[in-house]
Amino acid sequence: MKQPDPDLLELPVTSLDGTVTDMQLVKTPQRLELHQASGGGVLYIDFVSGKSAHRRQFGGGRGQPLARAAGLKKGLNPTVLDATAGLGRDAFVLATLGCKVQLVERSPIIAALLQDGLDRALEDAAVRQIAARMELFSADAIIFMRGLKEAYRPEVVYLDPMYPHRKKSALVKKEMRVFRSLVGDDPDAAELLRTARECAIARVVVKRPAKADFLGEAEPTMSIKSPNTRYDVYIKRGLQTVD
Repeated sequence: MKQPDPDLLELPVTSLDGTVTDMQLVKTPQRLELHQASGGGVLYIDFVSGKSAHRRQFGGGRGQPLARAAGLKKGLNPTVLDATAGLGRDAFVLATLGCKVQLVERSPIIAALLQDGLDRALEDAAVRQIAARMELFSADAIIFMRGLKEAYRPEVVYLDPMYPHRKKSALVKKEMRVFRSLVGDDPDAAELLRTARECAIARVVVKRPAKADFLGEAEPTMSIKSPNTRYDVYIKRGLQTVD
């Protein structure tokens, strides 16, 4: 599938001084950025430094909740489809731990930012091997999963749908406000889960706020909890050991 190219998004091109819209996709000498004029926020993808570097070095390895939910153990590196790629942070963690990860993002703007982040990661000696295990697709995840042939179905499908907007919006960081302003909520999240359970070979993992209801009122096989986050796991079969 064709990867997102910022030059092919058919967006109007103007100078920063001539801003006439609230959001602009900006090419800087360092990276591709999304600027929101009203809130002063800037969004970009960085797999080399910042939060990604911290999680890569100090995230807890295969003992962290995300890895346990995905079924990672010694000798187990399942193939993963991240159907709500977003900023790509959880996909990067799974790739860091040895999984091959397909990222599916339906917002072409976010997909362009992701591709830019992956391209820069592939040029960095510290993370290029990790980035090489990540493949991005700009597509609607429901359509994408339904179109996969049997041989290409992932062992694990990972979902992190947008949770309804919090009342205390001031507590939400600027980059997440920009992200939410662009992509909105996920009204088809329940259908996404149903499709994921049909697509995944072994299990589906759904990331939720710790006190949130089950997605689509579908009770999971088990849940793995951390202070602020819960991973609901829907198991279809055991994962296969890889030598």
